[in-house]
Amino acid sequence: MLEEEKSLNFIEEIIEEDLREGKHGGRVLTRFPPEPNGYLHIGHAKSICLNFSIANRYQGKTNLRFDDTNPVTEDVEYVESIKKDIQWLGFQWAEELYTSDYFDQLYAFAVELIRKDLAYVDDSTAEEIAASKGTPTEPGIPTPYRSRSIEENLKLFEEMRDGIYPDGAKVLRAKIDLANPNMHLRDPLLYRIKHANHHRTGDKWKIYPMYDFAHGQSDSIEKITHSICTLEFIPHRPLYDWLINKLEIFPSKQYEFSRLNLNYTMMSKRKLLQLVNEKLVEGWDDPRMPTISGLRRRGYTPASIRNFCDRIGVQKRENMIDVGLLEFCIREDLNKTAWRRMAVLDPIKLVITNYPEGQEETLIGENNPEVEGGEGSREIPFSRELWIERDDFMENAPKKFFRLGPGLSVRLKHAYIVECHDFVKDEFGNVTEVHATYVPNSKSGADTSGLKVKGTIHWVSAPHAKTVEVRLYDRLFQDENPAAAEDFRTSINPDSLKVVEKAFVEPDLANAEPGKGYQFLRIGYYTLDTKSTPEHLVFNRTVTLKDSWAKEVKKG
Repeated sequence: MLEEEKSLNFIEEIIEEDLREGKHGGRVLTRFPPEPNGYLHIGHAKSICLNFSIANRYQGKTNLRFDDTNPVTEDVEYVESIKKDIQWLGFQWAEELYTSDYFDQLYAFAVELIRKDLAYVDDSTAEEIAASKGTPTEPGIPTPYRSRSIEENLKLFEEMRDGIYPDGAKVLRAKIDLANPNMHLRDPLLYRIKHANHHRTGDKWKIYPMYDFAHGQSDSIEKITHSICTLEFIPHRPLYDWLINKLEIFPSKQYEFSRLNLNYTMMSKRKLLQLVNEKLVEGWDDPRMPTISGLRRRGYTPASIRNFCDRIGVQKRENMIDVGLLEFCIREDLNKTAWRRMAVLDPIKLVITNYPEGQEETLIGENNPEVEGGEGSREIPFSRELWIERDDFMENAPKKFFRLGPGLSVRLKHAYIVECHDFVKDEFGNVTEVHATYVPNSKSGADTSGLKVKGTIHWVSAPHAKTVEVRLYDRLFQDENPAAAEDFRTSINPDSLKVVEKAFVEPDLANAEPGKGYQFLRIGYYTLDTKSTPEHLVFNRTVTLKDSWAKEVKKG
């Protein structure tokens, strides 16, 4: 039972009732059944967290079962990426299984249905079968092949297995009810012919089971107690139950919850693959993609995604989740875990004219002020010439501008108070250099100057700065529902990636660790790109410090 007193979701209520009644011997066994035909996305993360977390909560287990029934679209690359993503999220499966493990057993199940006169081989084309099923208001009409004898069906199905017929020549259908109001029960397809090499079984099979046939029977073979699916599988559940009942096998049960719908986000694997194939993104792990690998490369943490999935909960009806909640969860996590560093993305030179030329000193900055003890500290070099952000200086500053301008004073983070007294422009009128004086006894942590300033800005010592590339990622789509567009590609945000080719960062960031979050003070949260090199450091923006989109939406 649950250790914490909290409101149960409807699936937990079902499990608790099953445990009270002693069903399945008090066992809880769930499964996560991805198709290895693409990379997992944030929608799959919701299902992963649900299946694994519920099993863990009730001292149960979760199997990872790859639904590898379509060799044309599957690849070992996808298998490995899925395994990596699940483990990165913090979960470990009990058994790694494949529907192809059960191909012999599933074939035997199909033969049994034929022997019971509950399945038949149909030579009709896909168009003829679709037409013969009728409409939601009109019953279907039997094809000429529905009345074949059991013996003929057994022979034809065996010949399908042996590869005698070409793709599309025949299918195996269940014999249920052509007048059933549920279209999924109007003699659904169980097997189709595919002469394709399978990444695990090679050329052994020339026929492959349909998902609706393989799904429930695989659950049953594994003795899955709670088969958790998304809402679109509700109409498929009667077929799931019918097959298990007619085959008289372990009675796994299917339960449905709402899939994750996230605004400004595309969840269709087919369309995500299109983005990749058309090189509209860098690849499946492009940091703008909603894939788990893309989120990981962008700097999202497993904890932030698990927290997001926990916050949105488990519902029985479809709803749209604001992507701002996902961004809130990563800000919340990184605020507690990201080390603080200084970076200047749009630099101008600040010269401290009364600081001796050639003099340097080492200042100390804590790594994380949100944690008691600061998680240690790092050394920050200070010198006469610094880089500051261009927008931290204004030639004609308004009254409430608490940064640098003629006659204005500001504190340099971890360093001194400085006062601007001059600036230099180039031939085009652009400010290229700001001149200031510093107050020697105003050093952070040992300030005896008695001076009060309202602003603090970040900086990087020019002689010690590391030059890096910074990628400013934003939402890939500019429309709230890109899937609704006639062509979803027209919704791509032209500003989803801006590259700062030459930014300056404090030297300690040369030791940045892949996968670790860093807060660039006053700018945002960043992480070292997985394809960065020591010779060419690249940092990806995970998320801004504040939700700028919320303001834009409010304006609209």
